[in-house]
Amino acid sequence: MIIRIVKMTFQPEETANFLTFFEPFKEQIRHFEGCQKLQILRGKDQPNIIFSYSYWDGPAALDCYRKSALFGQVWPETKKRFAAKPEAWTVDLLAEID
Repeated sequence: MIIRIVKMTFQPEETANFLTFFEPFKEQIRHFEGCQKLQILRGKDQPNIIFSYSYWDGPAALDCYRKSALFGQVWPETKKRFAAKPEAWTVDLLAEID
């Protein structure tokens, strides 16, 4: 399993617009083949910063999503609202302590 972390900094006036736009896509992304979990987080002190954590079966599953029509619908509309270049990391889970 891999985890894809994306930090998105939105223009403050576009943050609510993004969240409204993204609402119907959350479930579709989560149920995309190979996606095990999706988390959307918001900065407590910087509410225009949104993080997505998506958990994938492996790099091939993530690549399949990134080449999909669904990604083609979501990403172009999302990046129009950015105030800064997004940052992204693909990481391996080493430990999870509950």
